[in-house]
Amino acid sequence: MARSGTDMTNLIAPLMIRLPLGIIMMAHGSQKLMGLFGGQGLTGTLRSFEDKLHIPPIFTLLAIIAEFVGGFGVLTGFLTRLSATGICTVMLVAIYKVHWAHGFFMNSPCIPGQGHGFEYTFSLLGMALYLMIAGGGHWCLDRLIFRP
Repeated sequence: MARSGTDMTNLIAPLMIRLPLGIIMMAHGSQKLMGLFGGQGLTGTLRSFEDKLHIPPIFTLLAIIAEFVGGFGVLTGFLTRLSATGICTVMLVAIYKVHWAHGFFMNSPCIPGQGHGFEYTFSLLGMALYLMIAGGGHWCLDRLIFRP
């Protein structure tokens, strides 16, 4: 039996959110955890978050786990709602502690001394909120593992 267009949209929409969000979060988590892509690595990130943002090391470590492991969870659809919840938490803290003071828009011209606003972080938050509410969708590991 053929599926309607709405059915196909409902099947693929969560996957189309999961793939970019998972890749983005894993990339940012790998900067903080392993120093990839020009990141500081674990010790540098722990020191930087404590010195500049006054975030205790345990919370920094939880944020790194939420980004890297949560990104993998979202990407694969494994524990999608839990992974998305961790990402939502990290994005809310990032908006509050880093980006809110710089307004809404990103610093597209990269003006020195001017930080980025929260528009990008806000979009990632929206993607994670969608997955937190809707789950991983049809093509996810949750569906295979936790099938009723």
